[in-house]
Amino acid sequence: MKTNGYLGIDIGTQGLSVIFTDEEMRILATGSGDYAMVAGQPPECQEQQPADWERALGAAVRELRERLAAIRVDPAVRAIGISGQMHGEVLVDSAGVPLAAARLWCDGRNEAEGHELTQALDTKVPKRMTAARWLWTIRHQPEKAARTARITTPAGWIAHVLTGGFALGIGDAAGMFPIDQATLDFDARLLADYDALVARTCGESTVKPLRDLLPEVRRAGEDGGTLSARGAALLGLPQGIPVAAAEGDQPAALTGSLIAAAGTVSMSFGTSVVANSVGDRAFRGVDRAVDHFCAPDGKPINMVWLRNGTTAMNAAVEMVGGTHGDRRGEAFAAVMPQVLAAADDCGGLQALSFMEDEPGAGVSRGGTALVIGLNERNATAGNVAKAMLLATIFNLRMGSEGLDKQGFPRREIVLSGGITKTPELAQLLADAFDVPVTILTGAAEGTAWGAALMAKYRDECLAGRRGDWQSFLAGHAVAGARRFVPRPSAAATFDRMYARHKRLVVLQPQLDAAVHA
Repeated sequence: MKTNGYLGIDIGTQGLSVIFTDEEMRILATGSGDYAMVAGQPPECQEQQPADWERALGAAVRELRERLAAIRVDPAVRAIGISGQMHGEVLVDSAGVPLAAARLWCDGRNEAEGHELTQALDTKVPKRMTAARWLWTIRHQPEKAARTARITTPAGWIAHVLTGGFALGIGDAAGMFPIDQATLDFDARLLADYDALVARTCGESTVKPLRDLLPEVRRAGEDGGTLSARGAALLGLPQGIPVAAAEGDQPAALTGSLIAAAGTVSMSFGTSVVANSVGDRAFRGVDRAVDHFCAPDGKPINMVWLRNGTTAMNAAVEMVGGTHGDRRGEAFAAVMPQVLAAADDCGGLQALSFMEDEPGAGVSRGGTALVIGLNERNATAGNVAKAMLLATIFNLRMGSEGLDKQGFPRREIVLSGGITKTPELAQLLADAFDVPVTILTGAAEGTAWGAALMAKYRDECLAGRRGDWQSFLAGHAVAGARRFVPRPSAAATFDRMYARHKRLVVLQPQLDAAVHA
């Protein structure tokens, strides 16, 4: 017997995952596919081949089907949702073929263009935004720019492969170019300013106006196309299945955390860290630590992003555990209980976690991670690893101060990402931010589940059952969530450590000068 449900696809930086849910949004099976960065590139170049995403998608769906068959489930897909790593630059020629490898969010070649656009447009344009990448491409690869007929993102490219169209969810679109909250489309005034800057600074450029290159913007529930013959062949599904507008991973993570209203913050801890909160109004001015995008329904999102996520803690765990690579799990199994048992103040240790650059903290390059205060009593694996994790949490708290100054509410944190493999670490977040932290059931698949939720919303809109986005998400609350409440004594300890941490960050430029002299 056929089982009706929804297919969720997530194109991550390190691999691709798919899930199939039933109509009640229970995950019945998953599949995955792998790909790598383009090899042999200079350190700042981070690129992937769009064809690799397609191959990984085919492999992931085959694995998904095998697992469904093993539990005797014959899937009948009602709609498809897509999420993907934001801010990429996929350049497509007039024949619909990628011109080259896609530049990813972590490609660092256009920092100067991000600063230039932020000043010229008087709005935050982080260096990872697609518009900053495109300005760099016009200047450094003019022949490629002249041949470009369309620009999209990783999620947008997979959506094009599946549907043949160039539409994009408003959240992912906001990671390409700023959105006007009045029109819920790309900001027309800023687009004109952008084109004028290109004409003024790029000489005899033959590129099209930026709006002609960008995808069409769609909100949750709106038309993202239907499965084409090409897409049907790739997925092994019938043509004509509705596809929700492809979204960025961060709006999808908000969706998977069932967040649609102000006051609840979605935090994802992994290689990088992201804190997304839906705004009850627009942010005023420019803050180096706060970026601005959109939720799937178009509401403003304030994002605090850290390049240095759990990397420093992971390095400390592996170093003291003496294991790497395939045996990494052994190190974590040995060290994480010590982290949980360590004193709140880490025995007096403080750390900086700047393995890489951290734009939101004003750290332009890495290599200044450190642990200070070591002595014969506190030099334990648990203290060192915990101090490194707290340094990341404190960096996130520093980045959130701009939101606190403008009075944006923060009443609860919903946590997802790799850190949830040790859910007890959520207590540190609850104590450091002095608000409750919740881990939802299925947090590890939160982004792909968010994509599947967007597929269901599209299906319901087509069936004429469209309610508002917030009510739709609220109707999918799941049982089994874990909740961590702040401990007053720990919160007071972390306040003192946080004050010391900020003093250390002020000294970071001197450390950088000493290390890189």
